[in-house]
Amino acid sequence: VQLQASGGGLVQPRGSLRLSCKASGFALDYYSVAWFRQAPGKKRDWIVCSRKNDEKDYRNPVRGRFAVFRDNAKSTVYLQMSALKPEDTAVYFCATSTLDLCVVEEEMYNLWGQGTLVTVSS
Repeated sequence: VQLQASGGGLVQPRGSLRLSCKASGFALDYYSVAWFRQAPGKKRDWIVCSRKNDEKDYRNPVRGRFAVFRDNAKSTVYLQMSALKPEDTAVYFCATSTLDLCVVEEEMYNLWGQGTLVTVSS
């Protein structure tokens, strides 16, 4: 049972990138999935989530630029990032929760992916 985040890399400001979070060993249908990020020298913060019923919630800094969507048949949740800014540079993590809520507290998430680094720089 694991989550694997991938898709990070170096992208120029105003560019786009799509991250993937693939579940192995279980079905994502029964979980809410959130993305967190940790910028250099800062704590890890919740930025977006997809509830079990596919309702979504976004933190203000990424609202309108990031989109989360899931493909339950592929057990994968995607984070489409657009209009990227240097301040979006961070390690991005996905995590699952059994709650049908979007919660910001890390302790409410039971399984974490390993993180994927996104660097926004010219």
